[in-house]
Amino acid sequence: MPSFPPVLLLDVDGVLNAVRRDLPEGWRRGAFNGYVLSWDPTVVRRLRGLHESGRVELQWLTTWTELADRLLAEPLGLPRGLRTHDREAVLPTGFGGRLGGVAGWWKLAAARAVADAEPCRRIVWIDDDLADQAEDTSEWLAANGQVLVVAPAVAIGLTHAELDRVEAWLAEEG
Repeated sequence: MPSFPPVLLLDVDGVLNAVRRDLPEGWRRGAFNGYVLSWDPTVVRRLRGLHESGRVELQWLTTWTELADRLLAEPLGLPRGLRTHDREAVLPTGFGGRLGGVAGWWKLAAARAVADAEPCRRIVWIDDDLADQAEDTSEWLAANGQVLVVAPAVAIGLTHAELDRVEAWLAEEG
């Protein structure tokens, strides 16, 4: 049975796209689908390296859904063709904000689906909204020690220190 690398579920806004007026040296800015994004290409390069080296399998888990792959991947420096999770695929028809009788966040439903599909596979979930969604996610995360969550500050985005933490976790035995 082949061993697959951990999945890295990646958000865009607040993670790759930091909400900044003034860009630090070396950062880039671009307009996509009417939105201005600001990103650190050195952080994106590290993510790409993790994916291309086979240490993780990058997957999009963002409100940009398929637009992340189509519009953002190449300009930001990520490969095209990454798996994309979207709201419609994980929420039942007529979903009204509750899933299974409890408050629901569509990204949690997507992360659960990834974990349920391959229960032995480790997951890194990077999303700035994880801190705000702690009430919805805490019980599931406590029961799923194979999931590492990273919640970057929206105004700063994903940092090298946070990627160091991810890499240290990846180096641990599953």
